[in-house]
Amino acid sequence: MPEKDTPTRPAPIFIRLPNWIGDVCMCLPALELLDKAGFSYVICARGWTKSLLTGLKTAGFIEMTDSIKENVRALRHWRRAHPTHTLGLLMPDSLSSALTFRLAGIQSAGWRDDGRSLLLKWAYSKPTESMHAVQAWFELTQRALHSWGVQALHIPLSPHLHLPITNEHKQAAAASLREAGFKAGEFVLIAPTATGQHRGLKKVWPHFDAFARVLQNNRVKVAMCPPETEQAAANRAAPTVDLLRPLDLGGFCALTRMAKLVICNDSGVAHLCAAAGAKQVTLFGVTDMARTGPWSPESCNMGQNGRWPTAGEVVTRAQQLLSV
Repeated sequence: MPEKDTPTRPAPIFIRLPNWIGDVCMCLPALELLDKAGFSYVICARGWTKSLLTGLKTAGFIEMTDSIKENVRALRHWRRAHPTHTLGLLMPDSLSSALTFRLAGIQSAGWRDDGRSLLLKWAYSKPTESMHAVQAWFELTQRALHSWGVQALHIPLSPHLHLPITNEHKQAAAASLREAGFKAGEFVLIAPTATGQHRGLKKVWPHFDAFARVLQNNRVKVAMCPPETEQAAANRAAPTVDLLRPLDLGGFCALTRMAKLVICNDSGVAHLCAAAGAKQVTLFGVTDMARTGPWSPESCNMGQNGRWPTAGEVVTRAQQLLSV
């Protein structure tokens, strides 16, 4: 049985979030669970996470980089100013995240993986049954709370992600639309890019150009808003689609809510849409829907691992959703 620690007044914990956009979104229910259990938290994550999670009530933010030395220094600096902060929760199962917290003097809970058990104060074996990533991180947080003497097992996992979107994010998205001559609720947003590969296969649906042209021929306005580093790839994938000014992640989430429908790959955008509560069609071809699909009843999922949906199938489904 894990050793228990029962703080009389829970000090904010350090929570190390994953390095990928979709994974951070899928950790939102775990953050909500901590809040309901009476714990505040200091987010330790990549710099871009700060914009995405601005609307959450946190005890602070510490930027994590690729350098263990720099990360340890940042954590120690924070702890010198907040000496009561001693507990940590590691959402990644990497050796480096466990080593960083251990060197910073943080007693951490996390999955027993990657040979890092000796670095953790509370190490848990991963569930043997297959479950969605949202469920796995939620369960990890439940186990940590139990180890810390908090009975939070009765708090259910919501079928939705809940990301607070700030007024600043809404204003930035609205300004981007005005600049391009678009109005909220009168356009379809596509996301025709996805970074990286999954087991050597591209995660990008190959029919965005054909799809967009059909909608445009039917007088449906189509827009896309990729980050600056992906604009060239987006233009190649959908050359007739209007390009909106790039937004930070919070502003992009606000934009997805303003679209009548979002069409995206199973990528970070799919999870941003789910976090924002946008109406979306998520396209699968090389990834496992049951493991990493968007955690949202608002997502219409099409395709499967090993077979992309056709352009005609997506056009038909999109037209059905646009007519509702």
